[in-house]
Amino acid sequence: MIRLDGVGKRYPDGTVAVDSLTLDVQRGELVALVGPSGCGKSTTLRMVNRLVEPTSGRIVLDGEDVTEVDPVRLRRGIGYVIQRVGLFPHLTVGANVATVPDLLGRDRDRTRERVAEMLDLVGLDHDQYADRYPHELSGGQQQRVGVARALAADPPVLLMDEPFGAVDPIARDRLQSEFRRIQAGLHKTVLFVTHDIDEAVRLADRVAVLSEGGRLEQYADPPTVLGAPANDFVADFVGADRGLRRLAVTPIEQDDLVQPPTVGPDDTIAEARQVVQRAPEPYAVVVGADGRLLGWVSERTLRGDGVVAQRVHRFDETASLGDSLRRALAEIVQHDAGWLPVVDDADRYLGVLTPEAVHAALRRTAPSTP
Repeated sequence: MIRLDGVGKRYPDGTVAVDSLTLDVQRGELVALVGPSGCGKSTTLRMVNRLVEPTSGRIVLDGEDVTEVDPVRLRRGIGYVIQRVGLFPHLTVGANVATVPDLLGRDRDRTRERVAEMLDLVGLDHDQYADRYPHELSGGQQQRVGVARALAADPPVLLMDEPFGAVDPIARDRLQSEFRRIQAGLHKTVLFVTHDIDEAVRLADRVAVLSEGGRLEQYADPPTVLGAPANDFVADFVGADRGLRRLAVTPIEQDDLVQPPTVGPDDTIAEARQVVQRAPEPYAVVVGADGRLLGWVSERTLRGDGVVAQRVHRFDETASLGDSLRRALAEIVQHDAGWLPVVDDADRYLGVLTPEAVHAALRRTAPSTP
């Protein structure tokens, strides 16, 4: 979808911003450009839509060399989101989002519908926000409008230059989650610039690590960049705690789960006590006849007569397959628990995740090194 073939940018004073960068971005893929300040990340992004003209190499967008396309027409077909949003202060939110469709001469009724769709997509109710002005919104809300505006003309390519860097950490986390949801549904081809390796590995399908002069040091999926840095530069950039960062990009899988004994809600206390006494750990998971997770019982709670349903304790939290190991481990630590139950979309019990299982999953998924 996007191919950078030996692309370079050299200024008249001899400064090399980007030196012969070759990179491919597949259709529907989100690629993050990361690296220290001054490594040519933003320059690379701006060469794709010709806000900066390359001095060497070729940039091919969907089979077409961008240097042979009228730059105005090119930019109207590419969504562009920047750190400081760049909304027009004299236009309402709705008018800001409608900017590119209006420039393209789209039908007005369809544009109004599109504006409403895009605002709803980014979590801003159209009826509540369309007639407001940018200064009436928070920084995070303005950034959402910027994303909506970039998507309004349904561009095949989205360029994002530190889009969430100017908002507070809580808003940033919410914006990242919102954008992950949007990208999962739209599958846009995205080139995303960030200085934050945590943001890159959370959002990207692949990460390109650049050093000074736009030199490509490594281009791989997040687990590989974190688990098998290509060289010392990449290892230093992603940090000594890259093993912990891998928790955020490693999903829970069925093979990671431990299977403690289970009992039913209608089992007698005596029956359940026998099951727990034979178990490696003094507890059992309570599962209904339909497979749904109901809670847990322990040897300490199984006293006297009656049935398990009278003694069951509900779990404080659960996880699902596909959730990150980081989220699961955080829940285990927060609740001072030895394990976390994992369920499917229908709340059917699948097994439990333990700290030991988290460690084993990280070792199992560690990229092999040559």
